[in-house]
Amino acid sequence: MRIRLFILIFLLSSWANAQLSVVTWNIQNLGKSKSTEEIEFIAQTLKSYDVLAIQEVVAGNGGAQAVARLADALNRKGATWDYCISDPTQTTGGTTERYAFLWKSSRVKLKGKAWLEKQYALQIEREPYMATFEQQGKQFTLVSFHAVPKSKQPEREIKLLAKVTQEYPGLNLIFLGDFNCPQSNSVFNNFRKLNYRSALVNQKTSLKRSCKNGNCLASEYDNVFYLPKKNKLIYAGVISFYQRFASLKDAKTISDHIPVVVQFTFN
Repeated sequence: MRIRLFILIFLLSSWANAQLSVVTWNIQNLGKSKSTEEIEFIAQTLKSYDVLAIQEVVAGNGGAQAVARLADALNRKGATWDYCISDPTQTTGGTTERYAFLWKSSRVKLKGKAWLEKQYALQIEREPYMATFEQQGKQFTLVSFHAVPKSKQPEREIKLLAKVTQEYPGLNLIFLGDFNCPQSNSVFNNFRKLNYRSALVNQKTSLKRSCKNGNCLASEYDNVFYLPKKNKLIYAGVISFYQRFASLKDAKTISDHIPVVVQFTFN
């Protein structure tokens, strides 16, 4: 009986360890303006997850330092975290930004160096930031992306983003970030033709100016696109951090977007 129980516990533990949680979050203006208390709140919100993809890191005014401050705060919460930060994106007329990845070093290993995808840098205002990780011998590559605002037609960038798959046919690409466009838009048919699925469907992720009848979310912008044949989706959801604040105005000192969480096992 004890042997059977031991085997069951071992199998459950192995299955749990095989699951990996990934968060993508557009943290508005992550830079010098974020206070120690705000960085602490972000770390407390994210400490339970394994890999973090952050968009909208300020290119100047302490953006890189803010990511380092966040990593330091996470490191004080019981696990060892590592991180990497992109160079500023090559914008052709918009606002340049940085991206960041943070991860628990006990859960995944970074393979090589992360990189900004330069292939479409002149056509995509904030070219995606990519990194390949390994977990229990399985590799996956996160493609973190922040599309131009709705007023600038993010659809034209999303069309190009799907072509990144042609540049890296041997990689298990997982696209995630702020697309400024709902997954129901026909532009994502380019991904669907490649057998990609969206982790979230009909889930709004940006905050309204004010809550109306308990509804505080505005648009379905943030998401994760993955290949089911390579990645088994165990869970997909959001973190409604704004509910911990007295008002949306207070919550927006953290961000005007909420984090998206996915949990995978890799085939």
